[in-house]
Amino acid sequence: MKKIILLSVMMLAALAASAQQRNNVVPSFAGAVEDFKPNVTNQRGHQYPMVNSQGAVRAQLRAPQANSVQLDIGGRRYEMVKDENGVWTGTSEPQDVGFHYYQLNVDGASVPDPGTIYFFGAGRWGSGIEIPSADMDFWQVKNVPQGALEEKYYWSKATESMRHCFVYLPAEYQKNPNKKYPVLYLQHGNAEDENGWGSQGHTAQILDNLIAEGKAVPFIVVIDYGQSQNIHLVGQYAPAPQPAPQPAQQGQRQANTGPDAFQVVLLTDIIPMVEREYRVIADAQHRALAGLSMGGMQTRRITIANPTTFAYVGQFSGGTISVEDVQGAAGFKQTNKLVFMSSGSKENPRVMEAAEALKGIGMNAVGYISEGTAHEWHTWRRSLYQFAQLLFK
Repeated sequence: MKKIILLSVMMLAALAASAQQRNNVVPSFAGAVEDFKPNVTNQRGHQYPMVNSQGAVRAQLRAPQANSVQLDIGGRRYEMVKDENGVWTGTSEPQDVGFHYYQLNVDGASVPDPGTIYFFGAGRWGSGIEIPSADMDFWQVKNVPQGALEEKYYWSKATESMRHCFVYLPAEYQKNPNKKYPVLYLQHGNAEDENGWGSQGHTAQILDNLIAEGKAVPFIVVIDYGQSQNIHLVGQYAPAPQPAPQPAQQGQRQANTGPDAFQVVLLTDIIPMVEREYRVIADAQHRALAGLSMGGMQTRRITIANPTTFAYVGQFSGGTISVEDVQGAAGFKQTNKLVFMSSGSKENPRVMEAAEALKGIGMNAVGYISEGTAHEWHTWRRSLYQFAQLLFK
């Protein structure tokens, strides 16, 4: 009888361990070096979350009535442990350098960590943490002339609604009332929005520092919302009704006949608004389009479909532009001054090969690899830092 009971207990333990593994739930990291420091994303006066020299994250939450609390970061949930005061503490394994979204799971409910300021990403407002890197200096606030990242509301004809964007103006913009500037239209990734490049991406700080160092020419940056599936075109811009799709034959792919909604808004509303309300040089040679991930893929589609609209093109972890793309887009090669393609080294990048192929047909193409990073914000900050130095020169 004892053997049967023991066997049953072992089986139940194995099933529980298996369930935890399936849900990526693991024990708190036990090998952490105890040199934790408060993180730069913490709310003022909050000691937690913390990060140590290994890049491990330690979170803490006071929840005396909770039965289970987990630290959810990097695709895993780490079990947190409650002390006699009802304070839960848990530590993750070391994370890659750069910015990471994370959350806490309290009795099955995923919630932000009240110790951090909040960022929009992963389709929600939530917590984020910065794993320090050796090259953080380029996006820090410094004692240099400060540009402005202003909020802009405008009416969209394509959606018949008010829309919202951010516009970076270099420090000299207000001091030179007769000078006109080039423009970079800069897009976010999937499940993010127009807040990302200013907050997680530190766009204003990157450009302020580059311009002050003489490494970049002053230009304007426009950061708008690009989630096409959430942009509803109306009136003359609404897509025409389509017949019911027929099942695809084996070996064939069904075509998406609907327009790219963000492309319509960009060309119909955003660019005309910017060229009407800001002092910009309104021609292709002083116009750039770039984006990260989904925004990079949008950049490819839009610039290939409108080959004489943008002279500078940037794709950050957003695929590549091929020789076939260029050859199939009349005027692209003649208009283009730069194709920049980048990726984190942990993303299985092919951007260097793509750049070499474009160079082979006479294009000015640049590939860039962010060493030690994956599909996350430090890859894209580094990409913007490199791309901005090549623009409008």
